[in-house]
Amino acid sequence: MELRQLRVFEAVVRHGTVTDAAVALGLAPSSVSARIRALEESLGVPLFDRTARGMRLTPSGERMLTWSRRLLDAADQARQEVVGSASALRLGALETIVATLVPRVLARLAARSPGTATEVLSTSFRDELLADVVGGSLDAALLLDTGDALGDLGFPPPEAPLAFLDVEPVPLVLVAAPGNALAGRTGLVPADLQGQSLLVNVENCSFRFAADRFLGPGPARVRAGGVAVMRGWAEQGLGIALLPGFAVADAVRRGSLTALDLPVPDISLRLVWRSDRESLPGLRELLYACAATPFG
Repeated sequence: MELRQLRVFEAVVRHGTVTDAAVALGLAPSSVSARIRALEESLGVPLFDRTARGMRLTPSGERMLTWSRRLLDAADQARQEVVGSASALRLGALETIVATLVPRVLARLAARSPGTATEVLSTSFRDELLADVVGGSLDAALLLDTGDALGDLGFPPPEAPLAFLDVEPVPLVLVAAPGNALAGRTGLVPADLQGQSLLVNVENCSFRFAADRFLGPGPARVRAGGVAVMRGWAEQGLGIALLPGFAVADAVRRGSLTALDLPVPDISLRLVWRSDRESLPGLRELLYACAATPFG
């Protein structure tokens, strides 16, 4: 086995097709295919099933994925020790939390380990974020979730097992314009939302998952857009919206929105990583920093 073969192997796993992996690596598709074949020949087993929809790992390929990341990590650590340099911790995050929640995590890491370099990469797609953690192009990721298992909020977890740690709670608030019929009423329950329009984003949005989980099917869903659009439409009286407290605090304070008296459970800012990579210096320090800081 060669390290360059392992890097190509991981790129194909991450991107799903030889063509997409070749684009990401800056190689010709024929070169990618040749390196995968050479790796399979050196092992004596097929690592992928070639299908019309792309490349899918065989059981041997699943086992190889774990070893591939260990070997590449070991090679990176050896290079860092020999040349006396350290690579940056690669932390992914959903775009909805990059500006508001991620800075607090970085501050914890800086206080715990001032010398740890961090590169934050954001995306709108949770599946892409999780796939990059599984594939090793990200060391860890921050997303929103709830419950005792990854994906309990409503999204499907990746097939490869991932470890996670809840860093801090993220309060949710059900808001409406002050003139809404429910404004000022106390002791609301989900059944009281019948006949209301619930402003939502795309189906895989964290806050839409939370609305489906905590509010039930009663209010009619109205597709609005991202957090800023849902907040703006709610202020204009176009519906109610379930949003994170940090996104609506100012609007509630100035009176353009009112918080409805329907308690909703918090969701969590969740750090996700591969347990077989916990020995990486930057990741280890991040886990220590997050675990040592109590909620709130």
